Amino acid sequence: MMLSATLLFSLMGLCVKLASAHYSAAEIVMVRGLIGVALILALARWRGVSMRTRVPWMHLWRGVIGVASLCLWFWAIGGLPLATAMTLNQMSAVWMALFLMGGAVLLGSKPLDPRLIAAVLVGFVGVALVLQPTFERDQLPWGLAGLGSGLLAAMAYLQVTALGRAGEPELRVVFYFSLAGGVAGALLTALLPRPAQAQALGWEGPLLLLGVGISATVAQVLMTAAYTRGRVLVNASLNYSGIVFSALLGWWVFDEQPGWLAVSGIVLIVGAGLTAIQLRGREANNLPSDAHNE
Repeated sequence: MMLSATLLFSLMGLCVKLASAHYSAAEIVMVRGLIGVALILALARWRGVSMRTRVPWMHLWRGVIGVASLCLWFWAIGGLPLATAMTLNQMSAVWMALFLMGGAVLLGSKPLDPRLIAAVLVGFVGVALVLQPTFERDQLPWGLAGLGSGLLAAMAYLQVTALGRAGEPELRVVFYFSLAGGVAGALLTALLPRPAQAQALGWEGPLLLLGVGISATVAQVLMTAAYTRGRVLVNASLNYSGIVFSALLGWWVFDEQPGWLAVSGIVLIVGAGLTAIQLRGREANNLPSDAHNE
């Protein structure tokens, strides 16, 4: 599920990059949210899942931080090279590792496996090698926005895990996040002036927005299911595979030829993901037999 989600998020990023030349970040967030609401309602009705929740405040908090991260990320994609914006958003895994380490220290619980944390950090080294991001001085605001999106995304992912432990199904989690995105995007679109470079397209523009909404919604469902059922840092390591997909898309769409540094980075990313899976499997095998049913 996580690998499929990262592929779809990579396709979403490509559509956002193409659409950002003609639409504002708020407009893209709004359409993404509205399409998500429509798709989730249809799917929930088909599967018989109710949208009533016992933890509305948890959904509200997840929506606030998630939409803020999304707005910053979409804005960064519009002002930075796609590869650079994707790299900065991938900092979320490192932030999560730091959050969990700090929580383990404060609560005095069992410390996190340092090998798993190392896998996340090694994966980020691979990200840097694949994308080799560089900044120009006039790109600093978008760079800071990308870093902020990664920090907020880490907080949002941890909240998704908490919602899963509270018994919330992934469709309900994604529905309220999409609803928050649609409402926030509509408000920002109404309040903020439209960028001067934004201009309407023919049929290509709506198709790009449709691609953003569909790919993002399906990826969000898969990602939410992965985070609610799996371990946070394992999913964080697997999330790096999205950089591999982005590099391949860049090669296919923009004819970007990866050098030896990029190839080395891909090897590190894949190695980090496989290491995380192996460590998680060993931990599961070491649990008592009744613990596997929890």
